[in-house]
Formats: sequence, C-alpha cells, structure tokens
Amino acid sequence: MLTLLALLCLFASLLPAGLAAVNLMVLRTPEAEPDDGLVSILIPARNEAGNIAGTVHAALASTGVPVEVIVGDDHSTDATAAIVTGIGDPRLRLAPVPDLPEGWTGKNHACAHLASQARGRWLLFIDADVTLQPVAAAALSARARQTGAALVSAVPRQRMDTLGERLTVPMINFLLLGYLPMLLMRRLPNPSLATACGQLVLFDAAAYGTTGGHGAVRGFLHDGVRLAPIFRRAGYRTDLVAGARIATCRMYDGFPAAWAGFSKNAHEGLATPRALPLWTALLGLGHLLPPLLLLAGLLGLVPPAATVLAALAFGVSLATRAAITLATGEPAATIPLHPASIAVALAIQWNVLLRRERAGAATWKGRSYPVGGA
Repeated sequence: MLTLLALLCLFASLLPAGLAAVNLMVLRTPEAEPDDGLVSILIPARNEAGNIAGTVHAALASTGVPVEVIVGDDHSTDATAAIVTGIGDPRLRLAPVPDLPEGWTGKNHACAHLASQARGRWLLFIDADVTLQPVAAAALSARARQTGAALVSAVPRQRMDTLGERLTVPMINFLLLGYLPMLLMRRLPNPSLATACGQLVLFDAAAYGTTGGHGAVRGFLHDGVRLAPIFRRAGYRTDLVAGARIATCRMYDGFPAAWAGFSKNAHEGLATPRALPLWTALLGLGHLLPPLLLLAGLLGLVPPAATVLAALAFGVSLATRAAITLATGEPAATIPLHPASIAVALAIQWNVLLRRERAGAATWKGRSYPVGGA
C-alpha cells in the first residue's frame, strides 16, 4: 500500500514538472518596439504613501511609447495624494476616486474611474506597489499589436524580504507555471484557460469599453482572473507573458499581511468545496507526502521500494520548484522551503473554507465585502 502511495506521489509530481518544462520554454519576455500609440498607465492607490513615489517615477520613465500616468487616490488617509501632486510632471494626473457605490469592490471601482479618465489607445493597470522597467509599456503594447490580443498580462518579479513572504508569495508562479497549460491557453479560445495577473495587465481601450471593463466584475475581488475569461467570451484574444524582467512587485511586508492577502484571494480562488479537495490531493501527493515518506523510509518505517519512489518524487518536486524560481527571478533560498510553502498555501485555503464566520466576507484595505460577486 505504501509503495502504491509513493507511486501516486511520483505521478503527481511529474504533472507540474512536465507542464513547467513546456511553459518555461514558451513563456518569454516580450520585446519592446517603439510606437506612437499613447499608453495610459493607471494606478489605483489607497494609503500607498510608502510606495507611490517610486511607482509613479518608474512609470514616468517609460521609453519607446508616449505615456500618461493617472493615479486614482481612493480616499487615502495618508500622504498619498500630496506625494503625487508634488511630483509635478505634466504627464501625471491625480484622479480622486468617487465614493464607493453599493455592489462594487474598491479596486474595481477605482480602476473603472481611472479608465474613464484615460485618453490612451492602451490602458496599462498596475498596482501601487509595482515598479515598471522603462521598457515595460512598450513591450506589453508591442505584444498586443503582434498577437492581436486585447488583454496582455504578466506576473512581475516578486520581491520577498521576510521569511513569511518567502513561504507564501512563490506559490503564485508555481501554481501558474506548474498547472496552467500555456500552449493550450494561447491556441484555444476557451475562456476557462484564460487568466491574468491584476498587478500588471494591459488592455486595448476599445475592447475594454466593449466588455464593460472592471464594471463587468464590479462585485469581485480577483479582477485579473475574472476579466480574462470575459474578454474571451466577447471574442477577444488574451495573452500571458513573462514579467520578471519588465516589472517588480513587493506584495506584502511580512507573514500576517501575506496571510490576510492570500486569504482575501482564496474567497474567489481554490477555497470551494469542489475545487479544494482536488487541489489538496494534487499538491499533497506531489509535494507534501514525498518528503514525509522519504523521512519515514530513512527511519526504516517504509519499504525500500516506496522510499526510492518517494525520493524520486521529492527530487522532481524540488527540481520543478527550482526551475520556476530561477526563471522568474525569485530568491533561490525559497526552494528548500517548498514543502512548507505548499502546506501554508493549503492551510490558507482550508482556513477560509472552514471558518464559517469569515466565509461570508473578505476584508482588505479597511473594507469588507460580501463574497460571490454582484
């Protein structure tokens, strides 16, 4: 029985290994090409005094395409608005966000307001903690022109300065590159294969208006994940490219913030009665059980055949994580933390699913929202 279990672990570890090998070959950083089309860089900001100056200056340093930068001050109680106003670049505007209407989540409302103020051919939404490289806007708009995609997104290189961040944040790229078939995503128009990262996503302005943009997902928290399928249902192409060389983001500043942030996302992610048991089996067999079986084998508690299979599975799991980590520019020190990262990720999802007193609302940036969308 233990040998069979170890064999299942090996199979479960080979699935993301195979997908990651293909994905890392096809996922490339887009090449920047000069163009005259205006790119509106839109930054929703709520109490971002610690980040906003660097984010705005980096956006204004964009090359290859003309840009305007609009910051949506979403009722900040810190110095966010004053910092933006003090930068004094004619390409920069501050757009105070109106009061949050019923049925909207904060970021989607701010993004919709920003889009209404934009003049660009392209709308590039970035989070207030994202630092663009000078080529980013030109690279993403060039990719959209080359492929005919109305939505092009990328995951920035994730900066992680604490152990808590290193335990949690790497799961974004691991799940994306280890479990999303990129070739099928690009070749098939199926909405279920579409995804985007809300930290960094570029839209064709006309298509954004036709689909309703953020207004179409007004009651949801996961704007990137929700918008990509909507664009495909409307007949538009979407694409995902490598983002580690064109932008950097520090999502959270420690474990408590990471736990809260990923818990918020879990409400519209894996934390459902149907999805979570399947993901627990896939991740548990492929990445959690192998090191436990290997340890048991070294202690003489598991048959030799099971020990060998567990060692192979664990090796494949770590090799997959290492390949993804190095390709996305994440810290190599996070690789040996991989089993613990899987355990923490599953703990976050199960905590959201099982704690009924929290299951009906998600809280972020001082606001609480009902879960389930409008």
